[in-house]
Amino acid sequence: MSTVDERSTVEAVSSDNAINSMMEVAASEEVTTVWDRYKTQQPQCKFGTTGVCCRLCHMGPCRITPKASHGICGADADTIVARNLLREIAAGASAHSDHGRMLVKTLKLVAEGKGGSYKITDVKRLHDTAEFFGIETEGRDDLEIAGELANFFMAQFAWSAEPNATLKLAPETRQALWKKLEIEPHGVDSSVVELMHRTHMGVDHDYRHLIKGGLKCSLADGWVGSMIATTVSDILFGTPKPLRSRVNLGVLSEEKVNIIVHGHEPTLSDMLAVASTDEKLLAYAREKGATGINIAGICCTANEVLMRHGMPIAGNFLQQELAILTGAVEMMIVDVQCVMPSLPEVTKCFHTKLISTSEIAQTFNAEQITFEVEHGYQHACDLITKAIDNFAHRNKERVRIPKESMDLVAGFSNETIYHMLGGRFRSTFRPLNDAIIDGRVRGVVGIVGCNNPKVKTDDAHVRLTQELIKNNVLVLQTGCAAIACAKAGLLTPEAAMAQAGDSLREVCEAVGIPPVLHMGSCVDNSRILMAATNVLLEGGLGNDLSDLPVAGAAPEWMSEKAIAIGHYFVASGVYVMLGHPLYIEGSENVHRMLTEEMEGITGGKFAVEPDPIKAAEMIIEHIEKKRDALGINQQRERKLYDMKERRELE
Repeated sequence: MSTVDERSTVEAVSSDNAINSMMEVAASEEVTTVWDRYKTQQPQCKFGTTGVCCRLCHMGPCRITPKASHGICGADADTIVARNLLREIAAGASAHSDHGRMLVKTLKLVAEGKGGSYKITDVKRLHDTAEFFGIETEGRDDLEIAGELANFFMAQFAWSAEPNATLKLAPETRQALWKKLEIEPHGVDSSVVELMHRTHMGVDHDYRHLIKGGLKCSLADGWVGSMIATTVSDILFGTPKPLRSRVNLGVLSEEKVNIIVHGHEPTLSDMLAVASTDEKLLAYAREKGATGINIAGICCTANEVLMRHGMPIAGNFLQQELAILTGAVEMMIVDVQCVMPSLPEVTKCFHTKLISTSEIAQTFNAEQITFEVEHGYQHACDLITKAIDNFAHRNKERVRIPKESMDLVAGFSNETIYHMLGGRFRSTFRPLNDAIIDGRVRGVVGIVGCNNPKVKTDDAHVRLTQELIKNNVLVLQTGCAAIACAKAGLLTPEAAMAQAGDSLREVCEAVGIPPVLHMGSCVDNSRILMAATNVLLEGGLGNDLSDLPVAGAAPEWMSEKAIAIGHYFVASGVYVMLGHPLYIEGSENVHRMLTEEMEGITGGKFAVEPDPIKAAEMIIEHIEKKRDALGINQQRERKLYDMKERRELE
């Protein structure tokens, strides 16, 4: 247990006062949090952080040192570092893609009439997707179309003689480059299996060849598994549209039954959002002394129910323990990914019930339920009822909800952006392209990724974003990065007035958008890929994704998913800025390939800079380099045309 004296540096853990105040609560309750455990792990293993420790066979483990330049099998630092990196890519791709597979299973059940209360919510998205992939829609029932689309998507996970069909969503120039580099995936599962095989002891030893294999597997995540996950979520639960909500621990209520949804798969959480408005359940809550039911989210499940239902967000990844510490949470419902094993220890100190709902992710000392799609609504009602019953066990004297909460606007899918820029009858990205060409928007940056206790929580996300929008760069965000900036007030139209550069502010005012667009959960990085593709296809900004004045950034990343994400953006021709390095610094060759040579291979590369202000400067320098290459930084003389000259132009 931690003591108050040991928490003397508590104020430094975050730029969010809600987090810092809850750290004081943790100290008084003698509850250990992620920041305390981080301190006990110092100093962290240098062999691990540089990537030169190999545990792939049991002749080892082997560590590369000045005295031992090779492992027992003969593998050098280049091979070991590359193999370790690739296994992280494989794990990250598996996580996002399995998320997609679970959603396809749900779509299949709905199509077969076995989906219970689930339904096709966005029929247009269903038809548009089916038609893009050559599935006949004319004169067919929606469920029949959904069934064929589900089968088509499920086939994308298995091996095929042809490259994955979803790669066709990318620009043709990019598809051609992937073909030339021989990094087109032929199935999600087969790409992961191939990568694990290649990194087994005694298989692939050439670091260059290994890294190309890693790019291939990452593409199976970004352009296949994650792309499918986003698409099917939109079909089932609705394509996001702009809506207002609130964020931070202050959204928890002293009077209502508070239920936290945490994890990544939206199937149950979506039904919980629906069930929370059931008048019978609301009446039952009032009968038990509560004024209502409050569903709030943590992590990417939070983003899913926010984007489609406007449910408030309690916080991002590192706030999951702190939400319980408020003493106001009746139930936390978790599924997969980013769920800390520490949660049962924290709930022991409070009345909060911890419910684990995934058959592949059981949490020790949590109540386990087996979620079944066909009984989704009943599961949701049963869980809410149990949370209501637990409201009576709340100790009001131990309720300490921070006051911090902030307005936000979210729901910026590509479909929404099309509509906002062009209107109902002329949906287009043209105004954004024109703004970039004219220099009113210098470029576009996607800021994504997790929180990490190595970094002052939320600080790098917020400061990097502020610096970019101040310099007229439009920012697209997903996941915990979006939550961090929402808490800082950057996801409101008012933020454009207060913090955006003059020309970006004019664009935001004209369109009615914030300077930071929340595009969804971390699996929805596929939306950012499609946003870049839509800009390219609109014309006037080059012939390939690598020509665009765009970049990606993950200032506080921590997960294997983030590594896969970074690689599929680099494989797509995007410059990616990391706030701290990959575990590759033990190999000069691997480091050089990913941060220098890769630009000549895919058009994208990694850069690393922990200081968010310096990182912003480097990103802007990259954007200006791309603008110069496109010739759009040149001053153009304004000319007024008469009617005859206008006709000649046409």
